[in-house]
Amino acid sequence: MASTLSAARPIAEQAVDIRPLLIGQFVPDVTVKTTFGGDISLLSLIEKKPAIVIFYRGGWCPYCSRQLAGLVEVEQRIIDLGYQMIAISPDSPTRLNQQRTDTPFEMTQLSDSELNAIQAFGLGYYVDDATVQNIKGQLGAEVVSLAGESQVVLPVPAVYVVDTTGLIRFAYVNPNFRQRINPQLLYQAARLSR
Repeated sequence: MASTLSAARPIAEQAVDIRPLLIGQFVPDVTVKTTFGGDISLLSLIEKKPAIVIFYRGGWCPYCSRQLAGLVEVEQRIIDLGYQMIAISPDSPTRLNQQRTDTPFEMTQLSDSELNAIQAFGLGYYVDDATVQNIKGQLGAEVVSLAGESQVVLPVPAVYVVDTTGLIRFAYVNPNFRQRINPQLLYQAARLSR
């Protein structure tokens, strides 16, 4: 059974220093927001149906947008295996709604604008000021800081395959935000984790 603890892991000084949850660990009980702005327990969603949980930097990130669009090719096959697909970013619920596309996704988008899940999964890292100015200026990013802090935090992109007990059966975490899991590899990981 999944742990009900949501112990926050420290935010790393840079992406390569994160300490993410790994295979064999359990999903923490954290609260995120729906696209309507309501609070929801991530664990309560996962307990209903096994899940593919995808953490991405935000809709402003071209690498993240390509990754999510690329999942269309395997999404139905993953759903046919019995999984739900959950995508989490620090974007606000309002921003998530603005990013909706005409592509018919079954994926549930959730906002972690308070960084609860990002911190509990050990994926958060501080972003230097030059990078913040670049992503705000060129990409129009919405940036998020921890309460009481001024430094911006982003998640290292990650993908988890999780069963209904909250057990992580597969994890792909790469501090290089340009490198993402191949959709076919994700499908195989989901298939083998059943």
